[in-house]
Amino acid sequence: MRIALFCSLVRTEEKWLLEALRRRGAEVEVLHDRSTVLEVGAAESWRRFDAVLMRSLSHWQAFHAARLLEDLGLPVINPSTVIHTCSDKLLTTAALVRAGIPTPRVKVAFSPEGALQAIEEMGYPVVLKPVLGSWGRLLARVNDRDAAEALLEHKETLGGFAHGVYYIQEYIPKPGRDIRAFVVGGETVAAIYRTSAHWITNTARGGRALNCPITPELADLCARAAAAVGGGVLALDLFEDPRRGLLVNEINHSMEFRNSVEPTGVDIPGAVADFVLRVAREGWAAAHRALPQEVGRWNGSASAS
Repeated sequence: MRIALFCSLVRTEEKWLLEALRRRGAEVEVLHDRSTVLEVGAAESWRRFDAVLMRSLSHWQAFHAARLLEDLGLPVINPSTVIHTCSDKLLTTAALVRAGIPTPRVKVAFSPEGALQAIEEMGYPVVLKPVLGSWGRLLARVNDRDAAEALLEHKETLGGFAHGVYYIQEYIPKPGRDIRAFVVGGETVAAIYRTSAHWITNTARGGRALNCPITPELADLCARAAAAVGGGVLALDLFEDPRRGLLVNEINHSMEFRNSVEPTGVDIPGAVADFVLRVAREGWAAAHRALPQEVGRWNGSASAS
């Protein structure tokens, strides 16, 4: 098998993925998004690959490159449709709601006046988020009207398409942690608690990773949520609501896992590599159908830990 690793940088995750694929006998070629040139419809030079693992950090570059490569007949992990949905918090929420997945309440407005009305209808505190973005950036907990007016004014002044949609989410009183679960081809292979004294628990913002047991409830919810956005290699963020139980907050299509291998003992890059090679051999739909149901096949074999 010959796999293309399409990426922005060769970070720890990409190094581990390269090692995992090569240990399984795959030939892997690293393609950097800043130096790769694609000609629309010209498939000849790409026939040397059996699949492409998309790891570009840019939403737009990942989406457009994936779409063009798919048009050339290559399976891409993750596909452009999954990238497009998961890169946008509003599209992700809409997909989850359509599938009946429990998720925090969200209101959407398209003007500062509409956003203020939506915030006050929902009740303080709320969380104001950009529809595009990751690593916990530009999130704001809005505790009162003064804060709401100031933040909405800032967004209007900043301008740009990303600030023209006001995504307003109910605030969930987390128990000092949330859950990040890793789903590969429909199987929940690992999960961590992200703990922090701050209300934003992302490990990129200083949250501490601890192993989270994969219960049947967690595995089932994550599998259904992943299917709602198209499946593949995904990281799901979940809240433990004191009244409603587990709620799916967001889904990431280009997951980071460097802080999760050691606390879980799970070979996450190995799980991804197995899935990529299965897609290359069997195709996207067959690779999902072929997954066995046992959880934790990669436990104890995490050479990347």
